[in-house]
Amino acid sequence: MIRALLSVYLFLQMQVAGPRVTPEVSRLLQSGSDAESRNEFDRAIADFRKAADLDPSSTVVLLSLGDAYVKKQDYAAAISPLKRAAELSPDSLPIHQLLGYALLSEGYAAEAIPHLQIAHDSGALGIAQLQADQPAEAIVNLRAALSKNPADPDLLYYLSRAGSALSSQSEDKLLLSFPQNTRAHEVLGQHYYAMKMLPEAVKEYEQALAQRPDLPGLRMELGEIYAARSEWVQAEEQFREETKLQSGNAEAAYRLGDTLLQEGKMTEAAEKLHRSDLLRPDMPETLYSLARATIVSNPASAELALNRVIEIEKQTPLAGQAYLLVAGIHRKQGKTEQAMREMAEYHRIQTLTSRGRE
Repeated sequence: MIRALLSVYLFLQMQVAGPRVTPEVSRLLQSGSDAESRNEFDRAIADFRKAADLDPSSTVVLLSLGDAYVKKQDYAAAISPLKRAAELSPDSLPIHQLLGYALLSEGYAAEAIPHLQIAHDSGALGIAQLQADQPAEAIVNLRAALSKNPADPDLLYYLSRAGSALSSQSEDKLLLSFPQNTRAHEVLGQHYYAMKMLPEAVKEYEQALAQRPDLPGLRMELGEIYAARSEWVQAEEQFREETKLQSGNAEAAYRLGDTLLQEGKMTEAAEKLHRSDLLRPDMPETLYSLARATIVSNPASAELALNRVIEIEKQTPLAGQAYLLVAGIHRKQGKTEQAMREMAEYHRIQTLTSRGRE
């Protein structure tokens, strides 16, 4: 992955000055540069090595040799001449940048860090820090790099990894230092839930709630576990308590409304789902559930909600389900041609979804 990033970041920002070279060394440098411009890296390396044999203390020669090795993607071979060049010219940003790339590409992340710090290359530095198990520092530098290149997929990927690594570090510290704390039980409950060990997850949340029954978020997470087990009565109890704790939480209102919908309590479900939509408008899942709750009592309102889902979701499976429901509304209203078009859209999205799974 870092090698793909190298193709983006790798360049020399300045020429490094050094002592005057002999005519033969100058000829070899020119010959090597010409070969390098033709992508004849073996020829270029041969010329630069001859020049290095003649003048082993020339920063320009050593940098040229290291650069040729890097362009050939022989990073291991690049390290030695670049290290020597850095000793001779410790203030050269291009040398430190190139050496940092070479070390990072070979897996020497910790050793690459000081060179990338000198070069002020926040992107590569953040990657090195992540690989050296320094996620907090990595996040700072990756965010700085993203501020300059916000659409860089590699930087986004590494920032995501750094966030996950920092979260994992924090959770490990929490579980080790405070194993009986409410938050420790919550974290364990989350882990068990992710592993689909639902009874174990419920037990951890129950222990957390026994310690802090009014802690926001706990009951919503426990309710989600009950919902995953289709234990709707227990899920309703938890979501209802969560909405009492957080009356302005749109997700809590949605979870309660959707659970009531599953239980067939359409009137109250519509009330809670409408409140969720008021708290956070245009959540597609809320609109879809609201449409299901009102499709019999208020088909016009349901149709508006479904059309908004389609507008937001475009080609997703949820949009397909919205087409299916609105087609049913129009079929009952005698709008046969319109219903047929909507069914065609439903089947088209179903086909696209099926192909995407293959």
